[in-house]
Amino acid sequence: MVGIAPNSPHGRSLKEKQRLTGGSTLLDVGGPLMELASIIESLLFATQEPLGVPQMCAAVKETAKDIVEAGEDTPADGDALAAPSAPDWVAPLLSVTEDQVRVALDSLIAHYEADNRAFTVVERAHGWRLCARYEYSDWCRSLYPGKKPQRLTQPALETLAIIAYRQPITKAGVEAVRGVSVDAMVQQLLDRGLVKIEGRADLPGRPLLYGTTEAFLDHFSVKTLDELPNSAELRRVKLPTAPEEQPGAAAPAEQLSLQPAPSAATGGEPSAPESEES
Repeated sequence: MVGIAPNSPHGRSLKEKQRLTGGSTLLDVGGPLMELASIIESLLFATQEPLGVPQMCAAVKETAKDIVEAGEDTPADGDALAAPSAPDWVAPLLSVTEDQVRVALDSLIAHYEADNRAFTVVERAHGWRLCARYEYSDWCRSLYPGKKPQRLTQPALETLAIIAYRQPITKAGVEAVRGVSVDAMVQQLLDRGLVKIEGRADLPGRPLLYGTTEAFLDHFSVKTLDELPNSAELRRVKLPTAPEEQPGAAAPAEQLSLQPAPSAATGGEPSAPESEES
C-alpha cells in the first residue's frame, strides 16, 4: 500500500482535502488514490526526462478517457474480442487535478522513505524524475568509470557565483568584481555546461553576455535561481562595474592604420619611398 506523506491531505481536515482536490472524492477513495500514485510512478519510470505536473496530469486524463470510451462500446453477442468495461477506479481519473498529482508524488516519496528504498522522486527545474539517493552515488558512479566527477576550483566557483547572481553579465563585469582575468574560468564553466552565452550586451564592442544553464540548477539541486542562498539580498548589493559598462562610457577609439597616408600630389595613391643616393 502506498505510504502517505506527513503533509498530504490525509493528515488534513475534510475542508482542506476538498480545497486541494477541487471538491472531488478522488482522495477519499483508496483505490483511485493508490492507482494514481502507481500511474505517476510508471510514467516517471518510463522516461529519462523530467516530467512536469501538467504533463503527468494530461497523460492521466487522456488515457483514462480512452479507456472509458473503449469500455462504453456495447460488445456484440459472442464477441470475444470486445473491449472489457473500464475498472471503477478509472472514471475518477477523468477529472484529476494537478494538486492531486502533487499529492500522489508526496505519497510516493513517503512510501520510498518508509521502505528505505535506494531511490526517490525529486523535483528539478523542468519537472520530476526518479533518482538514486545521494548515499548510493559512489556505487552508481562505478558504472561510469570514465566519468569521474571533477570538482570546481575556488576561482571557478567564485566566477560561477557572480554569473549566477548577476546574470546576464559580461566577462568584463565579472572581472570588475573579481579583480583578475576570468577567461580561463569562463571557458571552464562553458565546457562543463554550467554556463552558456545568452546574447550580446548593448555596449561598445557588443560583448557577450553569460548566464547559467539547466545543468547548473540540477548540479546545485534548485528548481529556480530564486532558491539560491540569499538570492534577493545578493542581487541588490552594489558591485564594481567595468569602465566600459559605466554610464556615459565612450566607444572605443578607432585603431590607427599603419599604412602611409595618401599623397595629394598622386591623387590619393601612397607615394613611393625615395631611393638613397649613392
